[in-house]
Amino acid sequence: MKALIFAAGLGERMRPLTDDTPKPLLRAGGKPLIAWHLEKLAALGVADVVVNTSWLADRFPAILGDGSRWGLRLHYSHEGPVPLETGGGMLHALPQLGDAPFIAVNGDIWTDYDFARLPREPHGDAHLVLVDNPEHHLQGDFALDGGGRLASDGPSRLTFSGIGVYRPRFVADWRTRIGDAPGAGETPPRFRLAPLLRAAMDRGMVGGEHHVGRWTDVGTPARLTALDSQLHS
Repeated sequence: MKALIFAAGLGERMRPLTDDTPKPLLRAGGKPLIAWHLEKLAALGVADVVVNTSWLADRFPAILGDGSRWGLRLHYSHEGPVPLETGGGMLHALPQLGDAPFIAVNGDIWTDYDFARLPREPHGDAHLVLVDNPEHHLQGDFALDGGGRLASDGPSRLTFSGIGVYRPRFVADWRTRIGDAPGAGETPPRFRLAPLLRAAMDRGMVGGEHHVGRWTDVGTPARLTALDSQLHS
């Protein structure tokens, strides 16, 4: 099984910390945020990890190298000076991910979620990990029913953790779902993953689970400081 780590964002809300360091390379608990994921993926038996890059792209191989220190093979999917968003980034990395289901995880989160719980073969096109809604996102993202299916709306929505398993066909059919959305006509195309997820949910093709453990979206300097303090305690 292969994995994709989203690391191409500009990290604008994290400035000035991200003026010279991409957000996934910021340190918490004594190591870069992305290193926590690499350790989990290596422990799971993943051999190949694709890291998509844009902002300060050269910093990633300089700090992470080829992945051998974790027993991994790192591959870099460079998107150019403008990030392609999550959907465009996944599509751009697809040739390096192959034909089998793959894990995708946001490079700017921290969690104690056990990646071994992820299914190797999702029942539909995707399987997402949801978490309780944090204070900065109380409205949530998606609803999870008792049968493990996700819907774009429902009486009690949870927040998408940024961790999931996807079949390549999920993003390969992007054009019929995105239409003329801004960025879709660019080369390479730039679009978000959320519209594809909602379309797949409407077809009953997205499953999921609720993680009740620790999870942090490291979106501000204050959250990074709090996480670093927790990990050192």
